[in-house]
Amino acid sequence: MNLRLNFLLPALLLASTASAQLPVTELEYGGWERYRLGGYGEMVASFKDYGQNRWATPHGSSRLNHNTIAIPRMVVAGDYKLNQKWILGVEVEFEAGGTGIEYEMESGGGAENGEYEQEMEKGGEVALEQFHITRLIVPELNVRAGHMIVPVGLTNTHHEPVNFFGTMRPEGETTLMPSTWHQTGLELFGTVGRGMATFDYRAMVVAGANADGFNKYNWIKGGKQGLFEQDNFTCPAWVFRLDYRGVKGLRVGGSFYFCNDVGGNSDKLVTYESYGRLPLRIFSLDAQYENRYVTARANWVRGSLNGANGISKEIGSLGKNNPYSGKAYVAKEALTYSAEVGVNVRSFFPHVKNFPAIMPFAHYEYYNPQEKGEGSAVMDDRCRVSLWTVGLNWRPLPNLVVKADYTTRQIGEKRVFGTSPQYNSESEFSLGVAYVGWFFKK
Repeated sequence: MNLRLNFLLPALLLASTASAQLPVTELEYGGWERYRLGGYGEMVASFKDYGQNRWATPHGSSRLNHNTIAIPRMVVAGDYKLNQKWILGVEVEFEAGGTGIEYEMESGGGAENGEYEQEMEKGGEVALEQFHITRLIVPELNVRAGHMIVPVGLTNTHHEPVNFFGTMRPEGETTLMPSTWHQTGLELFGTVGRGMATFDYRAMVVAGANADGFNKYNWIKGGKQGLFEQDNFTCPAWVFRLDYRGVKGLRVGGSFYFCNDVGGNSDKLVTYESYGRLPLRIFSLDAQYENRYVTARANWVRGSLNGANGISKEIGSLGKNNPYSGKAYVAKEALTYSAEVGVNVRSFFPHVKNFPAIMPFAHYEYYNPQEKGEGSAVMDDRCRVSLWTVGLNWRPLPNLVVKADYTTRQIGEKRVFGTSPQYNSESEFSLGVAYVGWFFKK
């Protein structure tokens, strides 16, 4: 078969190089003839000065030396060209090294009708993150069907560990929304324009969010479908993303997610019937600029949920064994934004042989899954978080990165000079290593 070992950065990373104005089909599927196999993975150790429960005391997390070590995820990815126009793609994620929790909802008669049952097999999860068939037509219009990434926000769209500086994915997006967010549906995508007017677009219809999984701590994160063997498609979601890539090193993008009625995707179809339509809207803007000296990224995500109080009332009464958290009140609006910049130190010493590829960085982030309540609903200040992270990335190989960072979080009310903070702050130091690449291709 003439297999060759290749360690290459994924196609999305190439979008900031000199080939950025190539059509997205060439960026995703160019450079190999028949098949490729690769993936990515992360390992992280964290040393914390706070307890796990921010709601344990009136002043927030208790002071506690709490250290953790984990493999957040390991992903195996592969693509196979059935011919030059039809392509099969698959990604399987092993999260936290486990096989997950199996849930079942009884549908027969008797006392257990409609009740949840669960069987604990092992912590963690094995998930089919992507499985789709792509039909390449022309650079401007192509079709994909199957299980796909929902490209809302910066992190979901660019979720490989080389696309963020920290040892963990940015907290804001991963707190408010599923990460990585993947659902089943149909997608149209392509590249339009050329030169200074180059745009990539993605338009999708996928299984919509399920209101049963919403809660006050994580907003709609738990609403990703896939808990049962079949997804509810009664009220699908419509997703659109547009990225501008006309300037070398610059990518500016935005996305919109709309589900007309998240209550219509409930596991028990009559749960939200009396509240009418419960629409969910999410808007995002993000950007990245990269040259030989610096890499800078920024993002903004805001979401709006109609009927939040009705959803809050119902998810609190789903049953004692329900697999959702059932924590009210769910907010009407949630918000996160962040910015980070890293400096490529090696670029300032071009004549120094074997100078290490190190990049110090700084990252700021704000997020609040309870940004605004519906009507008179009272929001919890402890959900409002602002944080700073400083750290260092070292790349001994192009596809391998070693990370170290220090994070400090301010919880609830903002600090005011001359007064004490309302809640205890949280600090941690983390070390991590991550890889990404295609290992075999032909």
